[in-house]
Amino acid sequence: MRLSPWPTPLDPAPRLAAALGLQPDDLWVKRDDLTSFAGGNKVRKLEHLVGEAEAGGATVLVTSGGVQSNHARMTAAAAAVRGLRAVLVLFGEADAARAGNLALEELFGARVVVVGPGEDVDARVAAVAEELRGDGEVPAVLPLGGSTPTGARGYLACAAELAEQLPGLDTVVVAVGSGGTMAGLVAGLGAERVLGVDTGAVDDPDVRVTALATALGATVGDLRLRRDQVGAGYGQLTDAAAAAMTTAARTQGLVLDPVYTGKALAGLAAAVADGSVRPGRRTVFLHTGGLPGLFGHPYAAQLAGELLGRA
Repeated sequence: MRLSPWPTPLDPAPRLAAALGLQPDDLWVKRDDLTSFAGGNKVRKLEHLVGEAEAGGATVLVTSGGVQSNHARMTAAAAAVRGLRAVLVLFGEADAARAGNLALEELFGARVVVVGPGEDVDARVAAVAEELRGDGEVPAVLPLGGSTPTGARGYLACAAELAEQLPGLDTVVVAVGSGGTMAGLVAGLGAERVLGVDTGAVDDPDVRVTALATALGATVGDLRLRRDQVGAGYGQLTDAAAAAMTTAARTQGLVLDPVYTGKALAGLAAAVADGSVRPGRRTVFLHTGGLPGLFGHPYAAQLAGELLGRA
């Protein structure tokens, strides 16, 4: 089942490469921000997850995430395309003034359940699924981020695309949230060619990535996983990520988000600085999307305020 056109483009990024300290022809950007449903990496996972759900007779997709979850937004869109319902169990502060993904979820027709502080999200998901069964529905519960071995197969396909688009690539740099994206790349390219940058979404990204990649048949070995860009925690913008976002925008016109791709590019910058990514080798930055989430983050209002303050 296809939910988006493939392959996504692989674009050279010479000005960004030079800004990071690489040679102009060293750096390429894999444009998974240009997928369907307002862009992002989750659609690759959803092709497999929704297919599995439909094979099981599902009538409604249930998933969870933060209030600006890209996975939740794309699950709602995928459900709409396939004629299913979607129920999203979201945690965090739902502020209408920072619409972001929430506005799109309304457009896609999802039902949103916001859980309170300290509430057990998994228990609420289970209760919602049970309620739906009582109403005669057949719910399929998709995990946080869509990160199961089934979902991670979407990034086996991405690994194959990259191998064909850029033979001899040395390193693919990717943000790590729930782990499925990195796991699929590791299974397809090998752990030595994938540099993950932890964003703080889970406490044990190394364990999750290893387990998912192993379930896909890979012998993992040592992961290349940077954990120095988390800052104050998941969803909390760091100075390094803000600088990376500005650099990407002002060199290549690339829009990154504060939660994932901003931290991932900051991780690439740090890797160049410490020599773990070196000039003269082919490096790919995987742009996993997240543009709607930017407009649900306080940083968007800060940027606008700074601009108007200089007017």
